[in-house]
Amino acid sequence: MVSGTAYSILLFAVVITLGLCLAKFNFKGITIGSTWILFVGIVLGHFGYLPNAKVLSFMKDFGLILFVYSIGLQVGPGFFSSFKNGGVKLNLLSVLLVLLSALTAFIIHLVSGESLQTMVGVMSGAVTNTPGLGAAQQTLLDSGGSSSDSSVLASAYAVAYPIGVLGVLALLIVLKAAFKVDLEKETRQIEAQSGSNESAARRMHCEVSNPAIIGKRLGEVLTQELKQEMVVSRIMRDGNEFVPSDDTVLEQGDKVLIVTTQKSVDSIRIIFGAEVPMHLNDWIKGHKGAPQLKRLGITNPSITGKKLSDLLLKGQYSVTVTRVVRSGVELVAAPDLRVQVGDYLQVVGDEAGIDAIASLVGNKASALDKPNLLPIFLGIALGVILGCIPIAIPGIPQPIKLGLAGGPLIVAILLSCFGPRAHITTYTTLSANMMIREIGISFFLAAVGLGAGKTFVSSLVAGGWWWILYGAIITIVPVLITALLARLVFKLNFFQICGLIAGGTTNPPVLAFAQNAYGSKYVSLNYATVYPLSMFMRVLVAQVMVLIAMA
Repeated sequence: MVSGTAYSILLFAVVITLGLCLAKFNFKGITIGSTWILFVGIVLGHFGYLPNAKVLSFMKDFGLILFVYSIGLQVGPGFFSSFKNGGVKLNLLSVLLVLLSALTAFIIHLVSGESLQTMVGVMSGAVTNTPGLGAAQQTLLDSGGSSSDSSVLASAYAVAYPIGVLGVLALLIVLKAAFKVDLEKETRQIEAQSGSNESAARRMHCEVSNPAIIGKRLGEVLTQELKQEMVVSRIMRDGNEFVPSDDTVLEQGDKVLIVTTQKSVDSIRIIFGAEVPMHLNDWIKGHKGAPQLKRLGITNPSITGKKLSDLLLKGQYSVTVTRVVRSGVELVAAPDLRVQVGDYLQVVGDEAGIDAIASLVGNKASALDKPNLLPIFLGIALGVILGCIPIAIPGIPQPIKLGLAGGPLIVAILLSCFGPRAHITTYTTLSANMMIREIGISFFLAAVGLGAGKTFVSSLVAGGWWWILYGAIITIVPVLITALLARLVFKLNFFQICGLIAGGTTNPPVLAFAQNAYGSKYVSLNYATVYPLSMFMRVLVAQVMVLIAMA
């Protein structure tokens, strides 16, 4: 049969097209989305429609890289804050999930007498961990195993893989029903948790009543530490409002609009006085000379990485920056906060000052529509290098690697989080990010399906039916135990559980399903929180189990 490059590309296009067409169908609102691509690939692969082996390998690896890298770019800005707010708990649960999978596979080996090497292949398929399979095969060959033994691992993986996908999808649907999940309520809950982040902005209206500060300049009242946690946006005095400076003298009864963090609320009440019931509209008088409130987008790349204090906004332009909006999260405009392309500045001041600031930061929405390819390919290059570095573990004879999934994901997170400090613009539009992600997962699923289709039925006929059962047990039991613990003991949000399960099983199709079905960005955030450690543990455990089998 034809196996050239053009034929291979045509075959991939057909598989993805048919899979996406099937993805449009749903049963009572439930669909497995782009996971259909995997099963279309298995069917066509079974009937002998196979691409060139090198093209197949490239599409699988490159698709996975694109998918995980786009996730890293999206969740990177909020990754470390999410890690502080529950990330340790999530990662401990993901490690438990990995260990439960290995324990379940080992128990099945003892009870059934099935080869432990074969069970490593079944386990890798049951948790859809291709890097773990590759690491296990390499360890097997390096330890004196035969190529036929390696093929058995791959066959066991191929048979168990569909169950690894469908089993987890089914469990998410069952758990949603069992927990009686209200998606809108869960969304409000997790948004409230994110909003209570100590770095998130909170608006306060206080009336100056503390005798200790009356008659003092604002610059004398605010310590350097407080300036990092709050911004005095406006003051209303005798019905007139104005933007204060450090030289503004505070008077009894002044109403002060303050933007601060949650942890500083009590301190501010003590310093200024009690909060008063006011609405933001109370400050928008519209009379001539009243301060204006605008939101300006940073589109000037030369601004990336600069501190707000370096821009000298307040002193130079008589404009106050009260908040910085980044990836949908409002942050207090602390002097040491570094801005980057894609941020939005909430500013208040006179029209001339605001226009000057707009000119400085760019404020051209069309500039954000232009794709920024440099950080994408730079990050992929660095990620591949990181993924190929062998990591020696004491007591383990073979070094392990993060692989082509773990390396790019970690680099994407680090680049999007810390890139601006090195004046690297990492901003990509949501539409561009989604395009890269969907192309990546489509390539990956098509490649896995076409690769598994050739031996899928023959493996079943040769006794692989038991592998399906073993795979189902390895898929369902650890995930069910971990999900119940997460919900009932640790009281995790449903979106956190979806991200935990998808990341803990290193299962991109489940992530794609959860995002499409439940429509929440928080699934990706929690997936990326646990994915690096889960990938490391999956690869390590697979290699250790092979070494135990060879001993």
